Amino acid sequence: MRILGIETSCDETGVALYDGRHGLLGHALYSQARLHAEYGGVVPELASRDHVRRLLPLTRGLLEQSGCPLEQLTAVAYTEGPGLAGALLVGAATAHGLASALGIPALGVHHLEAHLLSPLLSRPAPAFPFVALLVSGGHTQLMRVAGVGEYELLGETLDDAAGEAFDKTAKLLGLGYPGGPALARLAASGTPGRFSLPRPMIASGNLDFSFSGLKTAVLTAVKGRALGEAARADLAAEIQAAIVEVLAAKAFAALAHAGLGQLVVAGGVGANLALRARLAAGAPRCGARVFYPELEFCTDNGAMIAFAAALRLESRATNHESRSGAFTVRPRWNLETVAAQA
Repeated sequence: MRILGIETSCDETGVALYDGRHGLLGHALYSQARLHAEYGGVVPELASRDHVRRLLPLTRGLLEQSGCPLEQLTAVAYTEGPGLAGALLVGAATAHGLASALGIPALGVHHLEAHLLSPLLSRPAPAFPFVALLVSGGHTQLMRVAGVGEYELLGETLDDAAGEAFDKTAKLLGLGYPGGPALARLAASGTPGRFSLPRPMIASGNLDFSFSGLKTAVLTAVKGRALGEAARADLAAEIQAAIVEVLAAKAFAALAHAGLGQLVVAGGVGANLALRARLAAGAPRCGARVFYPELEFCTDNGAMIAFAAALRLESRATNHESRSGAFTVRPRWNLETVAAQA
């Protein structure tokens, strides 16, 4: 089994090669962050066009560096959704074109499933079952994961995702794109507590999230005020502390609710060092272990797509397999429905 994985759901073009016997043979990633920086966010049409420019050269280079001719591929996996429709179509069309030419299957992969399974690429790896905190710019969810394709939603955001809260509040502070990492860098030189921000739904009694109220509170804090650099750093530190406290509290509550002792953290916000420190400090108190993908696999990447497809093939839970060349993409796609469609 040798699978080429393609990720084009948003503003990263990722490709990877996964071998069933030898593991990950190689991966390559191109970020469009500079392209979108002047606009303060991802421009869907520009993202799609850049995927068209980057995808085939990245794939060609990956196969050459891995010493793998096209003829050795046994399947091509791609992100079918969720994501930006145009960006998804670039990856899907490329995957189906290659698969059709080679006479091999094309496998559609759910983006969030790939994220929550990606820590299994690392060592040590969690064992099923576990609780997954999926936390990124577009999603904040808690899932009980019993196995490949066996997912139960425990809680999710009712409005903004955590990564979106980082990006939007960073913009209010005049920071560049991408906002999350910029805010974390500024927060490192600040001290939380100088400003008072809410911890939305931290004591709600359920496992749902809400971050829109935090954004409004930050807007109120900065409106009509000229903040010096020290004050901006302190406000950034308070924003980060508020988001991290909520995420950690809900994650540990989900472990208790599910009666499990393993927490997987996946998605771009999983790279945040303050979140990692908070979870590391709290895990021993509730007898839990926390698992992450490697830092390079926290953001969108092709390795997680190839690996998720391999796990589905191994478990015979293949999702959307096609040899006919017909395909679709799913800009909106509920992860819980993946198991039913396997």
